[in-house]
Amino acid sequence: MSGLLSGLSKFGLKNLEKKELYQEEKKKEEPPKDKKPAVQVMKEEDYLFDKSYECPVCYQKIKERTMRVGKAKLLKTDMDLRPVYENIEPLKYDVIVCQCCGYAVLSRYFMGLTPSQIKAVKDTISISFKPYEVKKETYTYEEALERYKLCLASTIVKHGKASEKAYICLKAGWLLRSMREELDEELEGYDEKDAELKAEEDEFLQNALEGFLNARQSENYPMCGMDEATVEFLIAMLAMEYEQFEVASKILPSIITSVTANNRMKDKAREAKDILLEKMKEKEKNANG
Repeated sequence: MSGLLSGLSKFGLKNLEKKELYQEEKKKEEPPKDKKPAVQVMKEEDYLFDKSYECPVCYQKIKERTMRVGKAKLLKTDMDLRPVYENIEPLKYDVIVCQCCGYAVLSRYFMGLTPSQIKAVKDTISISFKPYEVKKETYTYEEALERYKLCLASTIVKHGKASEKAYICLKAGWLLRSMREELDEELEGYDEKDAELKAEEDEFLQNALEGFLNARQSENYPMCGMDEATVEFLIAMLAMEYEQFEVASKILPSIITSVTANNRMKDKAREAKDILLEKMKEKEKNANG
């Protein structure tokens, strides 16, 4: 039987007469051996972009680093509801600071200042503030903490609600926890630095607890974007952490029997109640020697 390419010898192409028709295609179909797809490693700056704002105090145009919504992957949530994400700490980018007049605020509360609040910020903060320029892809934890302190100062000066001040303290406390978790254990003086950060975290979170306890007596829900069950659970977790067991023991059962709390929150309250009972037993045991 003659081949498909027989007779090409007359053209001087005898070497091609026995060439297989689909040989190259078959080779192409074979998957490459031991070749794995490249894994894209996301950097912190990959989650961020510059967002433009107009300062409600001095009306200057400013730009702030902001996290892209839905970009980061949620890994877990702590018992006190701190969210933990992969490759980035969004808490570092939740404060908006005007580099011109010094006004700082959480993104949730950016607009809505009254004339008297604007005057208070100008008379107390802007008059002494030293303008600066920011050209950074990312913020360090130290820089982010400074921004939270500026934010808290602005909120105190403008007589912000107790819930707003509590929310700032809560997020600053969470930021300090993240900072501790990222601390290099091989660092010289690690134990002292860790203890220092833990003490500062506790100070912020205890003030958050005090603020939320005050807010629940005088403010309506939703509060800081959270419904009543979420705020109550958060208060219970902070109270339990700082051994205000009586507060936590009153709140958790009310969440479990609530007609408005969702099943997820009720399950978290049941889990927390078990932990609370263990902590109370442990404290009683230690007290009795």
